[in-house]
Amino acid sequence: MALRAQFENSNDIGVFSRLTNAYCLVAFGGSENFYSVFEGELGEVIPVIHTSIAGTRIVGRLTVGNRRGLLVPVTTTDQELQHLRNSLPDSVKIQRIEERLSALGNVIACNDHVALVHPEIDRETQEIIRDVLGVEVFTQTIAGNVLVGSYCAISNQGGLVHPRTSIEDQDELSSLLQIPLVAGTINRGSDVIGAGLVVNDWCALAGVDTTATELSVVERIFKLQDSQPSAIVTELRDSLVDST
Repeated sequence: MALRAQFENSNDIGVFSRLTNAYCLVAFGGSENFYSVFEGELGEVIPVIHTSIAGTRIVGRLTVGNRRGLLVPVTTTDQELQHLRNSLPDSVKIQRIEERLSALGNVIACNDHVALVHPEIDRETQEIIRDVLGVEVFTQTIAGNVLVGSYCAISNQGGLVHPRTSIEDQDELSSLLQIPLVAGTINRGSDVIGAGLVVNDWCALAGVDTTATELSVVERIFKLQDSQPSAIVTELRDSLVDST
């Protein structure tokens, strides 16, 4: 299912939450309505963990993870780390990373098999990503943007990328990730996909401004209603991508 949600007055729910197939992190301080959407959709299947990272609420932008692990910046406090360790499933490894590019969610995009990373991420960080998340790591840009985590959202089923991603780049990324991709927008035309959308293999949550057309693209490319992603490319690219 693809649902809409809002954190306080922000549609950028990907800034305040991190969703994987094994757990979901949400920031403290949102409305009950925000939490009830997550709890209602995920609560019976995976833990929904209320937390802060480095004393802030931007948990989605500072962390990156998948069903095997969770990476947090070195500024994460011991108390926060302990809370996460106690709350995460036993199978999930958690590690602090000392990385200059500390907003990990902006510079890394991953699913359970592959990670795309910012071209300037340290070699050491790439090794930790490989070890903790159990993924292959590729340095990439998306539509010329180095913030790969901000300009795409990927699951094991499919991916949504920046609307100006060329067909050649989509094909290249698709073959690296081994999933179908489509270029599109979220939150009524926003190209910052990672901020407006969180997704795993059975559920997606987008900002409340997301249009019905955008939501149907999300449901199809991530196979949330068993639709075939190839149909979208022909039907909906024109309505989503600014051709100028």
